[in-house]
Amino acid sequence: MRPVIQSSMMLIVALGCSANACGQTHPSLSEIDNYLAQAMVDWRVPGFAVAIVKDDQVVFSKGYGVRELNTQALVDEHTLFAIASNTKAFTAAALATLVDQGSIQWDDPVRKYLPDFELYDRYVSADMTIRDLLCHRSGLGTFSGDLLWYETVLTPQQVLERARHLPQAGKYGRSYGYSNLMYLAAGEVITAVTGVNWQFFIQRQMLDALEMSDSVTSTEALSTRENVAQPHKTTRHSVTSMPWNNWDSMAAAGGIISSTSDMAKWIQVLLRNGKKKDGSQLFSPAASREMWKPHTLLNVSESYQKKSPTTHFRAYGLGWSMRDFKGRKILAHGGGYDGMFSRVVLVPEENLGIVVLTNSMTSLPTVVCNRILDEYLGGDKPDWNAMLLEEFHQDREKFEQRIAESMKPRLSGTSPSLPLDKFAGRYADTMYGVAEISLRDSQLSLTFAVAPERKATLTHMHNDTFAIHWQKPSAWFGGGNIQFFSNNKAEISNFRLDIPNDDFWWQEFDFKRVKP
Repeated sequence: MRPVIQSSMMLIVALGCSANACGQTHPSLSEIDNYLAQAMVDWRVPGFAVAIVKDDQVVFSKGYGVRELNTQALVDEHTLFAIASNTKAFTAAALATLVDQGSIQWDDPVRKYLPDFELYDRYVSADMTIRDLLCHRSGLGTFSGDLLWYETVLTPQQVLERARHLPQAGKYGRSYGYSNLMYLAAGEVITAVTGVNWQFFIQRQMLDALEMSDSVTSTEALSTRENVAQPHKTTRHSVTSMPWNNWDSMAAAGGIISSTSDMAKWIQVLLRNGKKKDGSQLFSPAASREMWKPHTLLNVSESYQKKSPTTHFRAYGLGWSMRDFKGRKILAHGGGYDGMFSRVVLVPEENLGIVVLTNSMTSLPTVVCNRILDEYLGGDKPDWNAMLLEEFHQDREKFEQRIAESMKPRLSGTSPSLPLDKFAGRYADTMYGVAEISLRDSQLSLTFAVAPERKATLTHMHNDTFAIHWQKPSAWFGGGNIQFFSNNKAEISNFRLDIPNDDFWWQEFDFKRVKP
């Protein structure tokens, strides 16, 4: 079905940008509107919403398409989407309010508030500060340990207890490794200091204080809301609706669900350096400067600079990534949730902010933000839609090939080294816990104690390698394989998983046979 282009009413007020600041006296909002409507069709996105804030006014607010494919429920400025990792800026700002109050300091050791905090090294565990938690320089690898919270029944405290087994991937304090787990720890610091959990603190001290009445901090609250977008998984050939997935255990890293109407209010406060509309400060200008200054440097690759030739530096602050673009400092963050992508971009020098929320997993939010930046900042206007769409199709094709290759038998005419019942049994990984291999009607299956919904059936590929077929589709990965290994007594001793994807590291686990 072709996506519905009919949308909610567009809100436009007078613009006040100078020619040298914007590249033209009045950016063409109608041109932006037409570009975005066409981009939605090109990307096969069921629906999305956009808001632009300029000089403290919402100058553009529009919903495109539908909340769920094959329905007529239109997206508008109050439709709820997961903002995912754009939540990190809220967590950083929440800690900033505690710094302003004198309750904490940015460079306080994490162990001052979480005495049992432990990572791969004793010195790192003792030395790591609240600031370190927020700027991704823990020494952990990007996304390392995310399977400890994803689809599991583990509490934040239990996730952090197991994080000590994660391997070091870079140099603590110097190398960049994007870590959701460290934001989970930051949320626990808030709880330790205030005596209330992250959800309660964010709701009362942030969302309610800014009159963000659409927004919630858990999928559990969606049952009372009607204007809610549905997640969708996008492949090269299909777009399918998906159920909402609960992220409460890592809410401090990605749990907020919001609308563009509410996110525009958030952007206004950010661009006012923490000042609310009544003139009081949510957080201080000093805190704003701290969050928006470079803390961890990121690489500017040759391919990145080719696409963005005016970019000379990239860095991560506290809850924000940053770069230069067309002579301006750009603050931005993306958010990826099961079936939803979002993006927020700020240009403080131009008092400009953009938010894009979508109910699919594509690069459309980047296309939208880049197009709007070009319209306001002037200069070249490359066709980001065509450029990134081609990249997306190429990347998806490669990704689907990786999955197919991982499930392709390498040898013909082989059979398992032992009868199937010898593979069945209980296995355990130090971090992930117990996994069960079961045999029923000549069919092996895999289940996990901490992730009871993540079940799979196994079909023989070659030797002691089996293909994995998940019973529940994932937005992030497809099939893969499981390799069983034997000891010198010809007994199955352990297994490892190969699940091709770029977000969840199954290879961090080694499940060893547990003796009865």
